[in-house]
Amino acid sequence: MTGKKKVPFVTFLTRVRDDSVQGPNPYRWEKRTSDDYFAGKRVILFSLPGAFTPTCSTYQLPNFEDLYAEFKKEGIDAIYCLSVNDAFVMNAWGKSLGLQKVELIPDGSGEFTRKMGMLVAKDNLGFGMRSWRYAALVNNGVVEQWFEEEGFSDNCGTDPYGVSSPQNVLQTLKDAA
Repeated sequence: MTGKKKVPFVTFLTRVRDDSVQGPNPYRWEKRTSDDYFAGKRVILFSLPGAFTPTCSTYQLPNFEDLYAEFKKEGIDAIYCLSVNDAFVMNAWGKSLGLQKVELIPDGSGEFTRKMGMLVAKDNLGFGMRSWRYAALVNNGVVEQWFEEEGFSDNCGTDPYGVSSPQNVLQTLKDAA
């Protein structure tokens, strides 16, 4: 990605816990926009092929969670994990991993991912359309640094992981300080 790109404006359909909701599923729908996530903040956004998938669940998301305090020391206000999954899946995934710090963003329709230019077909894995793996430093809605895995393509036979790893992103931030 060349130059400074503003993140696209989209509305995300999220599910938030609300104890006033009766029954076994105390959540309500809440619309959140790109501005809610990015305006006036310096954040790390990372996107991955899918909730509950091996690399995403074993390494990438847990390591961002574990390194959260280190990112805060580098002036990061929040860390967001985005995936082309619905709010129910994203909430279940976060709960299964015991997330406390990284916030999950459900891009159920893939609109944000498509507008970022990162939507790829993963039909070879039975996924349909998903996000290519990347990370970005976003400051007040503008992408300042971009970390895209190599090999961007539909139905890629591999799942590259390294450039967008939390360790690489954190080291890049430290080196720039």
